[in-house]
Amino acid sequence: DHVKFEAGNTVMIRGGNNMGRVGVITHRERHPGSFEIVHIKDAAGHSFATRLGNVFVIGKGAKPWISLPKGNGVRLSNIEDRAAKMAKQR
Repeated sequence: DHVKFEAGNTVMIRGGNNMGRVGVITHRERHPGSFEIVHIKDAAGHSFATRLGNVFVIGKGAKPWISLPKGNGVRLSNIEDRAAKMAKQR
């Protein structure tokens, strides 16, 4: 089986500043002669964009076909990360 690269499918980012994040494709911008940009929304509701070459499809719809790392590929903000670490120490 294979999964098409289309809006609504689950993807993992494999390069760039968003490496390791998981989300669902919202839409794709085509720029002839330049990099194509893919807009993605993660499980926490945060939206981000990255180049097409950094995106790898891992599932159909919102369901991934592979097991995900802890946190399901959601990157916490600095404040959220610090709060989680402080709560863990208590």
